[in-house]
Amino acid sequence: MKFDKVLSKINGFGKFQIALMLVQGISRITLPCHFLMNNFIAVVPTHHCDLSSLEDGGLLGNLTQEQRLAVGVPVRGDGKLETCGMYSEPQYQLLLSPTNVTDHIPTVPCPSGWVYDNSTFQTTLVTEWDLVCSRKGLDKATATIFFIGVMFGAPTFGFLSDRFGRRRMLLVSYLATMFFAMVSSFSRTYLMFVIMRFLTGVAIAGISIISVVLNVEWCGVENRTFAGVIGSIDWTIGSMILCGVAYFINEWRVLIVAVTSPLILSVITWWWIPESARWLLANGRAEEAHYYIMKCAKINNRVNCVADVTPKSLLESAGIENEMKKYTILDLVKTPNMRKLVICSGVLWFGVAFTYYGISLNVTGFGLNPHLTQLVFSCTELPGKLIVYFSLNVVGRRPCQMAAIILTGVCIFINVFVPNDLWIIRTVVAVCGKGLAEAAFTIMFLFTAEFYPTVVRQNGIGYTSFVARLGVSIAPLIILLDDVWRLLPQVIYGAVAVVAGLVASKLPETQNTPMPEFIEDVEEPRSTKVIQFKDVSPTVI
Repeated sequence: MKFDKVLSKINGFGKFQIALMLVQGISRITLPCHFLMNNFIAVVPTHHCDLSSLEDGGLLGNLTQEQRLAVGVPVRGDGKLETCGMYSEPQYQLLLSPTNVTDHIPTVPCPSGWVYDNSTFQTTLVTEWDLVCSRKGLDKATATIFFIGVMFGAPTFGFLSDRFGRRRMLLVSYLATMFFAMVSSFSRTYLMFVIMRFLTGVAIAGISIISVVLNVEWCGVENRTFAGVIGSIDWTIGSMILCGVAYFINEWRVLIVAVTSPLILSVITWWWIPESARWLLANGRAEEAHYYIMKCAKINNRVNCVADVTPKSLLESAGIENEMKKYTILDLVKTPNMRKLVICSGVLWFGVAFTYYGISLNVTGFGLNPHLTQLVFSCTELPGKLIVYFSLNVVGRRPCQMAAIILTGVCIFINVFVPNDLWIIRTVVAVCGKGLAEAAFTIMFLFTAEFYPTVVRQNGIGYTSFVARLGVSIAPLIILLDDVWRLLPQVIYGAVAVVAGLVASKLPETQNTPMPEFIEDVEEPRSTKVIQFKDVSPTVI
């Protein structure tokens, strides 16, 4: 694994790597916009039955809106209007004595549909297709179907990018995401919308997994933490942008178009993005790898440091005996150590994603405006990632991963015992849990990219992303279990987080170790010795 030595000579984190992260950041800010979009396009506004069917010769029309609701819509035990039923006839006696017992008064489902409060959201999926009452499950299903698409897209793009290269499949992901997202905004039926959202999920999975791996593969050993953690701030920026855009654009169709539009710039800047030199060498394409290495050296002002590097020497450093072998996702489970990685990383990714989105997709559950809650959640991620960056360099990957996800579960369990009336406390605890869950997600991407070998790295991350999106697909539906027991969703989220943290203890520590290039590097005992290259400049640029 001498490629890290070559990379250190051309500066493992110089102008070239910074430019790569910034260019890819344009597309990555669209990820949270789509992944968290349901918090705004699938909001359920305050609603009640349309009372037009109660018209009785004009008498009802002479009443004020408040009086019409009093005689036409029952009041629930919590003092709020019934949302799924109305009186079969106007109950004018309630105007004289509102405290009359109304349990015996017959009610009917809403025959003329619903009236929605559009003061905050002009249109949502719910108001577009009346996804309330008996159809409320269809509202939650929109998020689930999108993440099922991501679930299938992750292994697909993982396999394709390991076979055909990171760069080429990144462009395919850009174009497909733009196309399907734009078409979804013009959907005329619910079925058309969910199909387009599924395909958008498939396409955007490529951006999610390929961009992270490409950044990490171009960074030296001593710079991977910075690239993996600080580079993920684009997710936080995207979350904040989503809050602002959703605040000013309260029509769901326009919102989809607005948050997808940065991909147009991504397609334009794609022409500069380099292919992964690690992947090229692992596939025996030394001439192309040499071209990109020299390009990196030129931008980083290190051409003189690699004057002796030739395509032949690069191929020898990568292990020429492996150059003609084609790897598939099946290679992840053919050997014992790889099988252990697959099982443990799968459980970890499921638990982290399931918990993260269980919190993130419930921004209306803490008593605050959804825009404000989302903004608070996003702001907590910045200090969290800074803490993660310094912790990873001091403590290591595995202990930080375990602590972050287990403490997330602890925060969720704390909220189980906090009454709903204490919404400030609940929100503070939830924000802490969200920050810890984001920290666990950030560590997990870096951690996984480091312990899977180059020849199957995208297959490995594709598999783990598949498992993660399985968890994400289930997460919105778990909220519906509050009909069984109000606290059941929180108990499930917390328990899964704790189990995932315990399983993480079985993964190998990767701090300051060379990234494995081939499966043999994983199966043979790996040195935990800190790698230091004497010719690495301490400066970034």
